[in-house]
Amino acid sequence: MRVRVWGCRGSLATPGPDTVRYGGNTSCVEVRSSTGDALVLDAGTGMRPLGLALEAEGVQRIHVLLSHLHLDHLQGLGFFAPLFDPGVEVHIWGPASPVQSLSDRIATYLSPPLFPVRLADVPSKLQFHDAPEDEVQIGSVRVRASLVTHQGPTVGYRIEEDGRSVVYLPDHEPSLGVDVADQPVEWISGHHLAHRADVLLHDAQYGDDEYPRHVGWGHSAVGHVVAFARKAEVDRLVLFHHDPGHSDEQLEDLVEEARLLWGADHQRVCCAWDGMNIELSPDHISLPAPPLPA
Repeated sequence: MRVRVWGCRGSLATPGPDTVRYGGNTSCVEVRSSTGDALVLDAGTGMRPLGLALEAEGVQRIHVLLSHLHLDHLQGLGFFAPLFDPGVEVHIWGPASPVQSLSDRIATYLSPPLFPVRLADVPSKLQFHDAPEDEVQIGSVRVRASLVTHQGPTVGYRIEEDGRSVVYLPDHEPSLGVDVADQPVEWISGHHLAHRADVLLHDAQYGDDEYPRHVGWGHSAVGHVVAFARKAEVDRLVLFHHDPGHSDEQLEDLVEEARLLWGADHQRVCCAWDGMNIELSPDHISLPAPPLPA
């Protein structure tokens, strides 16, 4: 299984000289199984270059797994090239709502005046599904979802193949009003999804000094992420959903803070960056370092 990060910024795309190393695209992660199945986690602005790559490759079936429908996780969908190819089958999964169907909620964005093309006029073969609470098979991988603590219906995803697992929790606040380290695991949002994951991509929007000003915003501080990952017995932790106000240098400070909190084997903690490739095989896991500063 191969995981490629196409966008890891939170809230707002942030191109510019201060974000060159870690990137400015909002959340979008590609997962490719050993048999070539294409899964896309979230539809942030990183989805545009991913779509061009999938189009060039001629991929005919794509599963898009949306964690939630906040704009930074959806705004790339209308610029996803395969969506406009009548020969491509696109399955869109997302959190269920008792009020509206997933397609109706997405159509609120993909329609005038917010977007020039209506969802109903998109030519690809579109199918919509509620995020699977029970495990489903997509090609050679197994996928399940679970509701987590964040504003609006929000889910995280766990993807497994050949005894390896990747968990994606891009917007998550498990420490809302509590100390995760002191809580029973059954009371911790997302714990059963992340338990003993090989790789966890997790919201780490704030430094511990920033978090008190953002309690209840639905995002995590670095200290909370490390405590959560330790409690869930995660093998490797990737900090994700970077604050749009954080420069490359600030992100490097945050990952060093996380590594100090992690302690031994601190190389198992790293910071996501646009273009990052994670390889998981039965006998190997690779977490590459970001490119060196220019």
